[in-house]
Amino acid sequence: MAGEKEYGLKKMVRTLKAFSGSGTQLISVYIPAGYPIHETGGKLREELSQASNIKSKQTRTNVTDALEKIINYMKMFRQTPENGIAIFAGNISDNPAKTDIKLFSLEPPSKLNVSIYRCDSRFFLEPLERMMGAKDSYGIIVLDGREATLAIVKGTNIEVVDRLISHAHAKVRKGGQSQRRIERLIEESIEKYYKRIGESVDKHLLGRVKGVVVGGPGPTKEFFVKMSPFNYQIKVMGVVDTGYTDDFGIRETLSKSEAILEGQEAVKERALVEKFIKEVVKEGLATYGLKEVMEAIATKRADTVLVSEGLLFQMVEWKCSSCSEALSKATKEEPKPVKCPKCGSEMEVMGVVPLLDYLIENAEGKGIKMEIISTNTVEGNQFLQGFGGIGAFLKYRTNY
Repeated sequence: MAGEKEYGLKKMVRTLKAFSGSGTQLISVYIPAGYPIHETGGKLREELSQASNIKSKQTRTNVTDALEKIINYMKMFRQTPENGIAIFAGNISDNPAKTDIKLFSLEPPSKLNVSIYRCDSRFFLEPLERMMGAKDSYGIIVLDGREATLAIVKGTNIEVVDRLISHAHAKVRKGGQSQRRIERLIEESIEKYYKRIGESVDKHLLGRVKGVVVGGPGPTKEFFVKMSPFNYQIKVMGVVDTGYTDDFGIRETLSKSEAILEGQEAVKERALVEKFIKEVVKEGLATYGLKEVMEAIATKRADTVLVSEGLLFQMVEWKCSSCSEALSKATKEEPKPVKCPKCGSEMEVMGVVPLLDYLIENAEGKGIKMEIISTNTVEGNQFLQGFGGIGAFLKYRTNY
């Protein structure tokens, strides 16, 4: 589940990645939180004076125009925004005969800690991409006496990092050995198995996770935690009972860790989608479908709107040049001219925006909360496939 700021960051990165310049003429500026914005302005003016040395006339003109656009934009700010700011400008036209200098800016959802000026053939996006992956990560360990699976949960992504097999409980041939010796051999092999898991935990999880949750059937997990064969910095956040020790066991552990991982994105998303489904099934305060949700937004009956990241619709606006009739419609198809329903003339496409952006803008304007549902979880996919990727919790239900 992503917040609107996180979605805005993803959208910005996706947009900027699509642009490439002819030569080094796309400018990226990062101003960290707390850094005096006027000092960056001074540095950019120095870059502007240096730009006159660029040999290519076209590149020189484009770089100069982009720098001037950034400098003028920065005059709007008395101080750097709370989390810093990232500004991008350059010629984004894919037609060599035309110039289209555009500026993009973003106050990121978390604090910037780098000061960067970069002029290249592509926008420099690495600091923002790192920020997209900066959510808390958690380790999940599921084990019994025969196998163990380790995974890292980050946001809504689950990555299995290791699988281990134990032969500790395999049958030992008695031969001439005493029962006590056989038991000691089994104990030693179990201890070696726990140490192997601990080494894997240190290798894959140390320094990468906020803490771990241990799951599995029977008492093995408690013995493992009590032995603590891993680095002392690994924090065990909780232990839960599960029926499995494979990938399903990882998901089972995660689903049983809601109280432990209260703020974890995948858990929050699962709880939200399950609550939505329950309301729909009992015909309570929830609705779904494009028409129903847009109507709930328009009438302010919607309390919270849920939209999937996988929603492929876009909102297209047309206008008739003959009678000025306007028309808008959500569609998956490539936008093209249509016949005017009023006078029959051809209507021109005036604008196209992703439906997700359109809904966010409309909901925000009416004070309605938005929740972006990922497609990385079982519940997120269920929401997209079963409900078309769009739904809403309602303040009240009408009596018709």
